[in-house]
Amino acid sequence: MDSEAKLRLLKDKANKLPLTPGVYIMKNAKGEIIYVGKAKALKNRVTQYFGSHLNHTAKVVKMVENVDQFETILCDTEYEALMLENSLIKQHQPKYNILLKDDKGYHYIKVTDGNWPLIEATKNILNDKAEYIGPYYSGYVVKNTVDETLKIFKLPTCKRSFDKKSKACLNYHIGLCSAPCMGKISQSEYKETVRNAVSYIKGGAEESDIEALESKMNTAAENLDFEYAARLRDRISAIRRSREKQKVIISNHRRQDVFAISTAGEEACINVLIFREGHLVDKKHFYLDGAIKKSDYYSEFFQQYYSDSVDIPPEIAVDTDFDEKPLFENWLTEQRGGKVTICVPQRGQQKQLVDMCLSNAAQELSHKLERSGKETAALSELADVLGLDKAPVRIESYDISNTAGTENVGSMVVFINGRAAKNLYRKFKIKSFIGQDDFRSLNEILDRRFTEYRLGNDESFKTLPDLILLDGGKGQLSAVVPVIQKHGLDLPVFGMVKDSKHKTRAITDGGEDIHIKANRKAFTLVNMIQEEVHRVAISYHRQRQKMSTLQLELTNIEGVGPKTAEKLLKTFKTIKKIKEADPESLKKAGISTKTAIKIIEHFK
Repeated sequence: MDSEAKLRLLKDKANKLPLTPGVYIMKNAKGEIIYVGKAKALKNRVTQYFGSHLNHTAKVVKMVENVDQFETILCDTEYEALMLENSLIKQHQPKYNILLKDDKGYHYIKVTDGNWPLIEATKNILNDKAEYIGPYYSGYVVKNTVDETLKIFKLPTCKRSFDKKSKACLNYHIGLCSAPCMGKISQSEYKETVRNAVSYIKGGAEESDIEALESKMNTAAENLDFEYAARLRDRISAIRRSREKQKVIISNHRRQDVFAISTAGEEACINVLIFREGHLVDKKHFYLDGAIKKSDYYSEFFQQYYSDSVDIPPEIAVDTDFDEKPLFENWLTEQRGGKVTICVPQRGQQKQLVDMCLSNAAQELSHKLERSGKETAALSELADVLGLDKAPVRIESYDISNTAGTENVGSMVVFINGRAAKNLYRKFKIKSFIGQDDFRSLNEILDRRFTEYRLGNDESFKTLPDLILLDGGKGQLSAVVPVIQKHGLDLPVFGMVKDSKHKTRAITDGGEDIHIKANRKAFTLVNMIQEEVHRVAISYHRQRQKMSTLQLELTNIEGVGPKTAEKLLKTFKTIKKIKEADPESLKKAGISTKTAIKIIEHFK
């Protein structure tokens, strides 16, 4: 059975499904489960897969190509479908579902038991009466926290027995250890120091904590215990330096997770900031494959991230709203055994935390894609502003230039992943009419561009853009949209509206203007694209004007017409080089002997 016949058969089967909640299970020709999904109305959801591919992402198209059959399980409610979907994904690990590696890679800070407790990083919880602080997702964060705490409180990094005196190690001599091995600190003071260090790890150092240490320092000095006072002074100084260096982010929610997604084409990165006791204690990022709508990532991601988790906070902030948010609030509430709220902050401190999380996601994705975090963030921000499903990888921009209708030309510039790809730029000489009409000119060059896409001869035209930006407003859009529809394409196209100083003011989709100056990264990128496409159009127009002037000069020579003049300029570029050319060079350029002699005589 060919692919079209199979698709029709699957679509007919999908059309017979009921409009009730349930789970659908896609299988390949081997009978392997390759995707599991849930739906509020099975018929509506499943038939979408087997319709037109134009509105499908690359990931969905690839999945549908491999579907040989599907099964469904009816459920009473959408919530029941969510629970069943989650169970089936964990059981079968389908290829086309988002799957997070569950390596149980949790990290802890361990405080050992005994007379001389130690603070150290570990991955294992043992039944040894020690205190374990965590879990943390990042081993890097745990190691840095332990190292910093040991330095501030001058606690030992070795595992010596401190019940007997011994020779001090290098850390004591460089001021990083209080040397319990030499009896430089009493057991009671040592235990108090460890208690303070644990409090510091759990909650940071508030100003009240520092004031308490200063009070102890002053009391020790009054009692002439200058060594203890000096140790407290050094500790206070170290804590203050650490606070200034870290600039610890505080959340006004004591327990909260903050999520943000940065996308680029078929790549995405979700970043998580984890706040406990109001302090940022950890962060984590996940790379996700397959291009789906940004809002759809959360539906699949949360199932994996919070499945069987014992550390679900009551507050979750995300950067993008998604349709199934109420459903997941109910599911997480049941998982946690207490109320869970998912919000999309629009202002204030919570919005700042989400923005910070988004910047981190963009930075992580930029490492993978080998480009700057600013470029990744700008593309992600632009996608949000324009309501695109994903950050655009390829952006094409078009502009027209002429002088009173003469030497009418157009330009196409291409930006790949936020950077100008000058090898893909193209210039157009308007051929279909003479005179000044920017709308007809844009219509022509876009028609030629998409015709070339069908032919596949020019490397610059083989790939369709993820976003088209026109130098202009509603009029330019009205000229281009019919061309895109004529070629059977569904591409996002916007106009870049200028102010009186020819600077980018806003973007338009044909309706109301979308003001983007508040979105600095996106605004900077769009402004750069507009200036570049205008520069290329103007430069080409001036080049054509210069060539036209030179052609006029050459056609004054007997025997040289417009076509011969164009041939000469194409070969020699300048009048000076034509003057210096000998008969042989002129013949090689396709000029007859008779005309070559006339040219040489003219310039003599």
